[in-house]
Amino acid sequence: PVSRQSLPKQFAPLIDDVSLFEMAVQRAAFVSEAEPVIVSSSEYRFIAQEQSQTCGVNSDILLEPRRRNTAPAVFAATHFVSNAHGDELILVMPSDHYIPDKNAFSNMVQLGCVAAMGGAFVTFGVKPEKPETGYGYIELGEEISKDCYDAKRFVEKPDLRVAEQIFAAGNHAWNAGIFLFKASTLLKLAERFEPSMLASAKASVDCAAKDDNFWHIDPSSWDDIEGCSIDYAIIEKTDKIKCVSFCGRWSDLGDWNALASQQPID
Repeated sequence: PVSRQSLPKQFAPLIDDVSLFEMAVQRAAFVSEAEPVIVSSSEYRFIAQEQSQTCGVNSDILLEPRRRNTAPAVFAATHFVSNAHGDELILVMPSDHYIPDKNAFSNMVQLGCVAAMGGAFVTFGVKPEKPETGYGYIELGEEISKDCYDAKRFVEKPDLRVAEQIFAAGNHAWNAGIFLFKASTLLKLAERFEPSMLASAKASVDCAAKDDNFWHIDPSSWDDIEGCSIDYAIIEKTDKIKCVSFCGRWSDLGDWNALASQQPID
């Protein structure tokens, strides 16, 4: 009930008077000296700007004219970064996750860098604490380096019976929705699997209008895109996926019980 159309969950100060969005900006700054690129809806541009500047970050903010799910957002941001900085490693993070240990998070990212530099699309999975029906899962295959595995398959949010089987098997991780890849890796995969979406996303960014640190994505090309998640568009179609297993604290704070589990009990 805290989340409102005018103030979604990620911008609300849920823990210690700090928003999840601010925590994500701080994590990004901790992991890399590069300024993060923020992708947001136009309607939240000022709160995204204010909260990122509160963290000492004056990022470029790409503004979607309309919601099109995660794949177009990732395509647009990757093209934007590639234009500005070349074939860099890109870390994609949702802004509504609670990951309190920045050192553990940074170590997790470092474990994925070798695979990502080698051309893999790296995803991150959280070691399950219990059978959970609210998250998707990644089945882990062979360990190719420390805590980095081949991703055998992705499992949609299961019912309780399947979740209990997955938990008992011990070879799955919760899908955290965090990704690491070289810009060229993602762009090649997008060209192969979603060429039309990629072309529209590129055109939208190339024709974006700049205002302060806002980039207003061109709506005419953006409207040609049919929304799709990055999971469906890319991840479930390629065998280049690796998964780094994370044992630190993580939650998307999806309900009051999840929030309570991260707080001291009085």
